[in-house]
Amino acid sequence: MKEDKFDFYSKTSLKSYNLDASMRYQLSMLDSLDAFTRKHCENVANLTCRICEYMNASNKFTVYCTICAYLHDIGKLFVPPKILQKTSSLTDEEFEIMKSHTTLGYKMCMKDLQLRPYSAGAIYHHEGLDGSGYPNGLTKKDIPIEGQIIRVADEYDAIVSKRQYKSHIDISDTISMLIDDATPQHGEKDGKINPKILKALIKVVIDDIEYEKYCVKEYTEYLEENIKRLHEIDKYATKMEEAKKEKDKIYYENGVNILLEKGETISNYHDVLEEYEHAHSVRCDILNKLDAEIKKIKKMKV
Repeated sequence: MKEDKFDFYSKTSLKSYNLDASMRYQLSMLDSLDAFTRKHCENVANLTCRICEYMNASNKFTVYCTICAYLHDIGKLFVPPKILQKTSSLTDEEFEIMKSHTTLGYKMCMKDLQLRPYSAGAIYHHEGLDGSGYPNGLTKKDIPIEGQIIRVADEYDAIVSKRQYKSHIDISDTISMLIDDATPQHGEKDGKINPKILKALIKVVIDDIEYEKYCVKEYTEYLEENIKRLHEIDKYATKMEEAKKEKDKIYYENGVNILLEKGETISNYHDVLEEYEHAHSVRCDILNKLDAEIKKIKKMKV
């Protein structure tokens, strides 16, 4: 049985842009990061790129913002691995060290002429519109739009990674958390994140759910074809057992052998059929849950 696989961040728009040599240099900086942080940076860049497209940004700004997103966590090069890779809660002292990745990343970019144009990603991606962010506690008027976009993409991927989502089932819980962050608190004018950007992210997420549905549906159809084939084998096998003439037994046995695929035999096809039918039932349940997830997300108000 073939495996059904899909990329959680499916429609990588980055491929639509031809990155020149200088851009490749900026992106090569990721090679120095640990595997987890590098993957996170790639995910955030992917989301940022697609958010920009839904916000009708120009190609030039989208490429710029995407590279800023790639480099947003470059300062984590200077965070001790024991803090960066700690799975339990950070102490106050450790959190202060972790927070320094914003200013360290900014300084690194400013020292390199090829990275300097993209320093905004490093310094602004943890600022909150209501002034609750870091490193400088800026408010909306002082946070450039690229920083606001990367903040939303970064927060979404951080939650997704922490919860280790393998599917978009229950992803609405993550969207709900982001909606809370976009909602002003205690009489503030703004929430932590920009609601317009969150709306664009939600469209990206719905696209990905639709893509997952497509992948699951495609695999479901593959299963259905094989279930139908195995039922045909069952019919031939039954007739073979009931046949009284040897030539009829041989005829039906040949029919069985023609339909059998690699790894299947006349003695194990029942087990294979049961496996396919179970897999089909599971995928149908996933499709129903993904449909429900889309409906739930579309009803959410930002």
